[in-house]
Amino acid sequence: MQVRAQQKETDRQLAPAAEKPVNAGGSPPASPSKNNWRKKVTGFFSKRMKAWLMTAGISVFILLWELTARFSGWSDHVFPRPMVVAGSIYELFISGVLIEHTVASLFRVTLGFYLAVILAIPLGIVLGRVKTIHLLLGPTIQLLRPISPLAWIPLAMLWFGIGDPPAVFLIFLSSFFPLVVSISVASRSINSVFFQVAANFNFTRMETFTKIIIPAIIPAVATALRISITIAWVVVVAAEMIAVQSGLGYLILDSRNALRMDYVMAGMIVIGIIGLLLDIVIKRLGKIDSAKWGAVFD
Repeated sequence: MQVRAQQKETDRQLAPAAEKPVNAGGSPPASPSKNNWRKKVTGFFSKRMKAWLMTAGISVFILLWELTARFSGWSDHVFPRPMVVAGSIYELFISGVLIEHTVASLFRVTLGFYLAVILAIPLGIVLGRVKTIHLLLGPTIQLLRPISPLAWIPLAMLWFGIGDPPAVFLIFLSSFFPLVVSISVASRSINSVFFQVAANFNFTRMETFTKIIIPAIIPAVATALRISITIAWVVVVAAEMIAVQSGLGYLILDSRNALRMDYVMAGMIVIGIIGLLLDIVIKRLGKIDSAKWGAVFD
């Protein structure tokens, strides 16, 4: 009995050492706090590297622009240098002209895009989940979808006249069809097992809609919104060159008529910056926890 007791005591003392994992070199692994510190350092340098690369890309673009303007033989009236365009942006901003046209463009995009979202999301869900509605409306949507929104400009001007309505209508069309098609495909592709589980738990139609369908299509909706807002921003600039007398598109057209190429390029740069910011905002919205599958169940 005494020998057995001594053996148990020896096993108890050796157990903690045996349970400690060791790496290939025979030494114990790093502590969790040390691993977390390494992850933070690696993430910090990774973010710094991304920032440096993006800054380097923009710097190379500006350098090529400057070299092209200097050695192309064109004057600043034809191909203005970066500093000339920067001065023009500052001049337009101080005078309030740039803010006025930017607000006008953003207003049209916001209104047309919101109208498209309000109508496209429920219609896309119905098309995806109700086969009869899909067979009834699907061919018509697929017929109209490939038509460029710019092809509607003559009809939009004839129907709505000159002003904001035709531009809003074109933005609506440019956003509506990509959203409807993407959401329809997403809602139709939901795994049928989820609906079987919902039936086993006696979910009502509202519970099925809020706890199964909506969480399943949110990632696709976020991607479709990102694509649609970019298309809408491109279309509003084209529409403003024809149907309205304000906005960044009108600013570019009016500056071209006045032979102010520096203003033209200033408007182009502002359009690019705003489009990039809109894309970043929609992309960030798609990364939040509530926009991921399963967030509703947490």
